[in-house]
Order: sequence, then structure tokens, then C-alpha cells
Amino acid sequence: MAIEYREWREGDDLALLEIWGDPETHQARQFRGALAVSSAGAGGMPWRRCIVAEDVVDGVGIPVAAGVAYEASLHPERLWTYIEVARDHRRSGIGATLLTMLRREAEQSPSGVSKLRAKVEPGTAGAAFAEHFGLAPIQRSRLVVVEPGALRLPVFPAKDGGGTANDENAGSDVVMDLATGSVELTDVVGRYYTSIHDWDSPGALSVGQVQKLFLDELTGAHGAIVLRARPESAFGAGVVPSRKGRIRAFAVSYAAPAQDPDQDQAQDLPAGGSEVPTDVFVGHEPALAADDAAEAVRDILALIAYQHPVMLELDDSMTALRAAVEPLLESGKARLAGPETLVVSD
Repeated sequence: MAIEYREWREGDDLALLEIWGDPETHQARQFRGALAVSSAGAGGMPWRRCIVAEDVVDGVGIPVAAGVAYEASLHPERLWTYIEVARDHRRSGIGATLLTMLRREAEQSPSGVSKLRAKVEPGTAGAAFAEHFGLAPIQRSRLVVVEPGALRLPVFPAKDGGGTANDENAGSDVVMDLATGSVELTDVVGRYYTSIHDWDSPGALSVGQVQKLFLDELTGAHGAIVLRARPESAFGAGVVPSRKGRIRAFAVSYAAPAQDPDQDQAQDLPAGGSEVPTDVFVGHEPALAADDAAEAVRDILALIAYQHPVMLELDDSMTALRAAVEPLLESGKARLAGPETLVVSD
């Protein structure tokens, strides 16, 4: 076996698909699309290095493996990397050579960023490869379906402060629909996303970026509900408040599974169940105290999952959401919709 390495060329994707076959993991399905012609990073194109390994037989090179490292506009402090080797060519040093070459290329990236990150599933060949070459987990992510009625509905006081919680206006001043184009919603979504990614900073997010990533029609976003603090008047309890309370928690629903902002690839629908769950992004005002945030997230999750199942991404960094969801996983009122994903980095 004679292995030679070269830059990626047009048509390599088709040749490799014939050798590789169907993707073995969700990450393979997701990142194969990142294998493309290298770019110097000029003209608004992200910097990218993509290398192909060929098995040369009788002077003819047959692509059997490829690796890529590239810059991302979101989470710019690391480069994404992906390596795949044909099953019958593994454990022969090809993957190790590709990783060494990509690390050398990363040292020359125009941004000066050289740290690599990747996504793997625990227990797979990719996870073992990453561990062997010093890429350690920095985050765990799970896709979870919460079953209908898994959480008891919150009880809200009457709107005017009198009456009972059974009044038809109870909660109408704290639970509200909100347009996905709302500046108020965009602000809290952006700050929440930044707060739960201190392990891999997304950088400074503009209003436009937050809209494009989470709230634009192209993401599938078609509705939002918010849980507000009780409105209070600056002139005392006897005066009707003139402003709504600030947002404590939010839930954005999507017409189709939400896209991974880094890859622009849709998540897979989970198997099982008679009703397709609605994909949602649940979060809270990051300035809330931990107990208040946990309560707000639990309440809004109870509301949106009262009659229909919902699917959400649960990262270990989402402390408030974990407090609501992990007990449901333990009791069987929520289920994993697929294998866990680890983000690993050197």
C-alpha cells in the first residue's frame, strides 16, 4: 500500500462517497459537507485546508481518506476539523498523518488561531482517535424529547393582583407570545447564547447575527413565547404598571429541526413516538440568579410541553435547563433522541 497526500480537488467527494459508503455517525453526515477545495481566506471566504489521502495502485491514485481544518465565523477561537478514513484503511497511520498535516497547516492560519476542535460520539472510532491524539472533551450535548405533560403547569396569580389563580386572565401579564423579530427577544437570546458558551466563546454577536442564527425565517423559527417578571409600577402598588416586566425565560419554536449554526446542517428527527416533537430553543435572562433561572426555565418548559412533545438540545453548560430536564430523563418522562455528542479540543 502506497499512500500519497494532496490538496482536495473537485470530484473527490463523489470518489470518496463510493469508498466510504453511508455515514457511520451523525457527525460524519454533518461534517462531510465541510470537505471542499482549500481557501486562503480572501474575498470573504473562510480559511480552509483540505487534504486527501490516495492509495496508489499501478500508478493510479484512489482517494481513501480526507481531512479538513477551517475557520468559523461563530466560535472563532478554534478551528473546526474533521477526518475520515475508509474502513479497510484504518489503523495504518493515515488518520494520524492527516491530523499532523492539518495541525501544521493550522499554525499558518491568517487569524492566528491554531487550536482544533471536533465533534464525536462516545464509544466510536472517532472518539477513540480523538482521545489518542490529545483532543479532550470540553462539552457534552444531548438531544432530548420531553413528553407531553411531563411537568406540572405553573400556577399564576390573577392579572390585577386580586381574584384567584383560576381567573381566565391569570398569567396573561407574564406569559406572552412575542414576534421572532422582536429586538427585546433578540437581545436576551444573544446574551443567553454567549453566557452558555464561555467554554468556547462565540465572540461579539450583533443583532443581525442573532437574528440570522436563531430567529430568521431561514432557521425555521416561526413563533416565540416568553415568561416575564410581574410588572410593577414605579408609583406604588396602587398604580397600574405602564411597562411589561422584563423577560425571564423564552422558548423559540421551529417549523423544522433547528440548524447547527457552525455547519448549517439540520438535526435528525428522533425515532419513535406517534407525534413528531416540535424543535425548540429554551433559555433565560442570563442575569437571573441560579434558582430564579431554574424556576423560570422549568415553568416555560411546562407550558410548551403541556399537550405536545418538544425536542431540545441540552448542553452540560445549560445549568438551568439541566435542572428541569435531567430529572425527567431519570423518571422516563423525557428520552434521548440520539447518541450524545462530545465537542473535543486540543
